[in-house]
Order: sequence, then C-alpha cells, then structure tokens
Amino acid sequence: MGLYIDIEKKLESFNLKVKLEQKNGVLGFLGESGSGKSMTLKCIAGLEKPTKGKIILNDRVLFDSENNINLSTQERKVGFLFQNYALFPHMTVTQNIELALEHLNKEEQKKLSKEYIERLCLEGLEKRYPWQLSGGQQQRVALARALVTSPDILLLDEPFSALDNHLRHNMEKELSKILEDYKGQVVFVTHDIDEAYRVCKDIVVYNKGEALEKRDKKVLFEKPRSLAEAKITGCKNISRAKKISENKVYATDWGIEYVLEEPIKDNIEYVGIREHHIEIMNKQDGHKDVENTFKFKVTNIIENPFSNTLYIRNEENHALKCIQIEVYKNIYKLEDEKDLIIKFPKNHLFYF
Repeated sequence: MGLYIDIEKKLESFNLKVKLEQKNGVLGFLGESGSGKSMTLKCIAGLEKPTKGKIILNDRVLFDSENNINLSTQERKVGFLFQNYALFPHMTVTQNIELALEHLNKEEQKKLSKEYIERLCLEGLEKRYPWQLSGGQQQRVALARALVTSPDILLLDEPFSALDNHLRHNMEKELSKILEDYKGQVVFVTHDIDEAYRVCKDIVVYNKGEALEKRDKKVLFEKPRSLAEAKITGCKNISRAKKISENKVYATDWGIEYVLEEPIKDNIEYVGIREHHIEIMNKQDGHKDVENTFKFKVTNIIENPFSNTLYIRNEENHALKCIQIEVYKNIYKLEDEKDLIIKFPKNHLFYF
C-alpha cells in the first residue's frame, strides 16, 4: 500500500521526470515556482497525462503508458485542494461541498456535508457564498469538499499561499490536526522551507523539472546532497571547494581550510554551513588551537526584528565572498566590535 510514481512528461520549458515511492506520512514537494511540483499533482489526479510511465496508488494502477491504462479523475479517488481553492462563486458553502457527492442521493449528500461542515468548523456559514467568506473560511470549504468523498489520496497545492502570515500559521495547525485522522496518502506542495519542514515527514526537492531522490526532512536539512538541495532548503553559505587531504577541504570562495567530520570524496565540488550553526567565540578564551576557528571582520549588518544578520570576511581581499551569520540580538548588537573570532563546528559542515 502506498504511492508509486515513475513518469516523464514533455513540456515546453523542460521535461518533467519523477520517480518516487511513499508508504506513509505526509510527502512534501519543495521547489521553486515552475519546477514541476503542481504538474506532478495534476498527473496523479488525472488532470494531465504523462508522456510515459506509471502511477500506482494502494496497489491500484492509475496510469500505465505501456498497458494503455489511464483512469479518469473520478475513478482515481483523489481529493485535490487547489492553490486558489477553485470554489464556485455562484454556489453556497453547502452546495460547493455537495458538488463532490453528486453520485449519492440527496439524503446521503446532506448527511455527509453536515458532518464535514461540523468537522471543519463551518457551522453558520452553510448558506454563504465564497465571496462572503474570509480566506481561511474559503480554504476550509475547499478542504471539506476534498475530504468529503473519503479519497485514497489528498493533494494539497500550496494551500496557504493565499493567506496572510498570521492566518497561515493558524490554518497550518488546523490542517495538521485534520491530517492526523486522515488515513490516506498526502502530498503537500510548497516553496516555503519552514512550512515544508513543519508539515511533512519526507521531502522531494524539485530542480528544473527533475524530482530528486526523496529524503527524510531532518537528513535533508542537515546534509544536503546537491547544490539544488542546499539552495532550496535555505543554505546561505555555499563555497566551491577542493580536497586537501582525507578530512581537510579548502573553500575557494572564502579562502578558508576546514576539517570535516566525514572522509572527503575526491569529486567534492562544494562545502557549506547554515548561518545559524556558525558560532561567535569569546576572545578571552583563545582560539589558535581550536579547530575550524578563525579571525573575521564584520563588513555589513542587517537588523531583523529579533536577530542580526552579519556579513563577515576573513581577509581584506574583496574577491572573496562574505559568509552570512544569523545571531540573536542579545548575542551580538549593532554597536558591538567588528573584529570577531568565528568557529565553524565540523559536525555542521557538509559537502557534496
């Protein structure tokens, strides 16, 4: 039981290639806009036909180009929450939900729509039209319509993108609670890094139409395997690199030699570290014999609401790239000294 995808689809801008298997838990598709995430959802739902390949859901073949199988959207038992919710403006909340239940008699339709109106806290809004609802209410109606048919898979296409920041977090909590009771497969599309980490169990990074290997979210963020994975998961510090010895590497963009925790492969191209993993050392403690610890000069400071972003360089050579650090204001203030001792913990350095 689970979801299996192995498809290709030729598009004008790129060729979509997806190969993955998911048994349980929320699967996230993370990537830039136009990288193929939503197109993959449409292929699963039967709204788009892949050029070739196979899609299997819970041992049921939805699409198989070799055997000429291509089930209709209605046959696939898919719940789809579109990015813009796709509610019908001339229909009330109840009518929008019951639209998915046209195959049932009126009594069954009313029973099920009432059940999901209660589950999604839409009581009192049954006769309102979409234009009379807030963004969060519209989303709950769309989610009720997607869930009311008891689908085998729930496809969520950037469900929070149309909401303001405060409402996004509230709806994210509500959705997570709903998904706890949902027994089917879930695919969650987003380009928001934090959102993907909070909602999903596993994540597939999309890079220009190619779905990279599925990763556990914690492993993905701790040890990216490619430049695409590092960038899309928000790593600000990535340098070209050369191997010096079995556990030493030279970061050519920063002019620094690092000791790494793992043996270094000969084909290393980049080394990286996340901005919040870099440490500011106390000068009184000394640093000459401390591994991966160097003198730096602060070249620029960006003030954020609760933190400061420091741009540092280890030499006056302006050809070298700056390194970015994120520190809370109680650790480093705007008026603090501009010459710092910086440590790069080897357990947080990664390479590929």
